[in-house]
Amino acid sequence: MPTAAAYIRVSTDRQTVENQKAEVLQLCRARGYAPIIYEEVESAAKARPVLDGLMADVRAGRVQAVVVWALDRLHRSMTGAINMVLECDRLGVPVLSVREGWLDTSGPVRPLLVAIFGWVAQQERERLIERTKAGIERARREGKTIGRPPASQVLLHSARDLVAAGTPVAAAARAKGLSRSTLQRFLARQTACNG
Repeated sequence: MPTAAAYIRVSTDRQTVENQKAEVLQLCRARGYAPIIYEEVESAAKARPVLDGLMADVRAGRVQAVVVWALDRLHRSMTGAINMVLECDRLGVPVLSVREGWLDTSGPVRPLLVAIFGWVAQQERERLIERTKAGIERARREGKTIGRPPASQVLLHSARDLVAAGTPVAAAARAKGLSRSTLQRFLARQTACNG
């Protein structure tokens, strides 16, 4: 039985892949593919090692199809989505999508459809970014605090003392319930002020 790379991605660890997984696996089986699951928790705008591994498997001939819940799981930019689907096409590996059934076609109109729907996915992403920025700006106008609350100065100074006593930064941050990057920034500011 030929194999399909079942690529399932969510943007944050607060989301679940289960909503996508059932339908992706169902499509794999309906098309006669044994699914190999590639699961990733990462924004489409960032580097994605699982997707990179999937594409390496496509290029090496280890999978005969790629199945996704929607094209935007592969890539949010029009160029990225088109290039990925067309690269798979050139390698003889069809890309199938639960939401975009038109991908399951062949012929001269397919590249046009890929371009159009890739553009639509990009427009959706841009609208989402605009809505997010508008919501943040509205919250600021209303006096709401945006982002993480500032770290406790008491905890920062206590963690600094641990580092000064020889504790590694990561361990000191963990011991005081701080993020390593927050402690590193604090230590850098302290060094700049004292230097």
